[in-house]
Parts: sequence; structure tokens; C-alpha cells
Amino acid sequence: MSSYGHETALAAALTKTLTRTGVRAWRGLRLPDPLLGWLLPALLVAVWEILARMGVFPPNWLPAPSVVATTIFDLARQGELLGHIGITLWRIAAGFLLGAIAATLFGTLTGYLPLARKLLDPLLQALRNIPSMAWVPLFLLWLGVQESSKVSLIAVGVFFPVYLNLYSGILQVDRKLLEVGRIFQLKGIELIRRIVLPATLPAYLVGLRSGLGLGWMFVVAAELMGASRGLGFLMVDGQMTGRAAIIIASIVLFAIFGKLTDLLLESVGRRWQRRAHPVGKERRRAGI
Repeated sequence: MSSYGHETALAAALTKTLTRTGVRAWRGLRLPDPLLGWLLPALLVAVWEILARMGVFPPNWLPAPSVVATTIFDLARQGELLGHIGITLWRIAAGFLLGAIAATLFGTLTGYLPLARKLLDPLLQALRNIPSMAWVPLFLLWLGVQESSKVSLIAVGVFFPVYLNLYSGILQVDRKLLEVGRIFQLKGIELIRRIVLPATLPAYLVGLRSGLGLGWMFVVAAELMGASRGLGFLMVDGQMTGRAAIIIASIVLFAIFGKLTDLLLESVGRRWQRRAHPVGKERRRAGI
């Protein structure tokens, strides 16, 4: 074989070795799952920063992420930001609790009692289709611009996902579980508490998380109702004064705190599911 042939074969072998080594190295650089979820957002922010600095986006339309971050720090340093965040979180918490409690009550009634299902579910399904903004003038008329109108609007947003998931979950409960409960002489509230609700817990938790997400959407509409504080008010103030950095800062803060509250609810839900094993014990004892 000629020297050229030897060199070609050597180059091919070296390329193959380097390729395999590179693939192994890439596989060895796997990020932990929590960090992997931040990879795409970080990449998007980096591209956004580069394009903004190159002048692709007008600064008064889409300021760079560094400008948005500076705006957030300035608001925090001036003492404004904590007040806006605090009142928004309070409204979300109050509306979420109110909506979730009402949805749990109505979902349990309509899912477990056929008469309640026939009486209440058609009305609730009709109310579910009313657009969120259609409630605003009615709540303003009934409750004024006080906190009660804002909390009520958020509660409406939370109510329907929780109700639908719980209602559907109860209808899909395995009939054998109910038989197990009756074998152990469980009736009424005790049967619901120990059998029905634990069996529907996964669907219920999905409803709670969906309701929380809608609560964050409804809080923006709620803070348009004559609010003088809150992240929604801050966003509208940025729009009225032509400060895009404040608008985007508000959106970023909505995303951050929405995700944090979702993670908190998810963590609480996992604990509930670990503790909701009496159903499994009842089934094992009954041999099902």
C-alpha cells in the first residue's frame, strides 16, 4: 500500500476514534434533570440579549434581558417591588383557597350524589363557558373596587378546573373500592373521606395545579379592576407610561412566582399521595 493510502487509513481511524470519544464525552456531560429544564430558557435569554445588543429589536419595544434585570433590581431597591409582589401573592392565595374549597364541595356533591349531579352540573357547565372578562363588570357592580371583587374573580378562575377534575375523578372511581368500603361498614362522609377522595387524589391534584395556573391568569384581569398595587398594576403602569422594561419585568415576575407556587403545590401533592395509602391497605386486606 502506498504512503498516501497509509495516511488516508490513519486519518480515517483517527476521525472514528475522535468521534466515538466526543460522543462518549457528550453522553458523560448529562445535566441533572432540574438543570436540564433551564437549558432552553437560558439559551433563549442569551439569544435575546445578543440580538437586542445588535439593535435587531428597538429598545423601546423589546429591551435586552440585562435591562429588564436592572429594572427589577431598581424597583426592589426603591422598595416598590416587594409591596406589588406581596399583594399579588395575597390575592392569589385568597382566591385559590376560596375557589378550591368551593370546587371541592361542589365536585364531591355532583360526583357522588346522582341527584346533585342532575341539579347542579348542567348549570355549572354553562357558567364554565362564560369568558373571564365578562365577570369583571358584574363583580365591580356587586363588590366595587375592593379586594373582595379581585379575590372573587380569581376564585372563579380556580373553581372550574378543580371542579371538573374532581367530578370526573369521582365518576371514574373503581366500584370495587366502594364495595371494599361498604364491607368495612363505611358510609356517607366516612366513605367519601377514606375511599372516594383518596382514590380521586391524582385527578384532584391535576385540577388544583390547573386551577392555580388559571388563577395567575385571572389575577391580571383582577388587577385591572381599579387596583393601585400588584404586578398587574405595575404592568399596566408600564404600558401607560411607555416603559417596556417594566412590562417585561412584570411578565417575568409573573412567570417566576407562578412556577414557584406550582412547584410548591406539586411538592405538597406528592406528600398527600404518599399519605393516601389507606385505600391500598383496604384493598390488600380485602384481597382485591
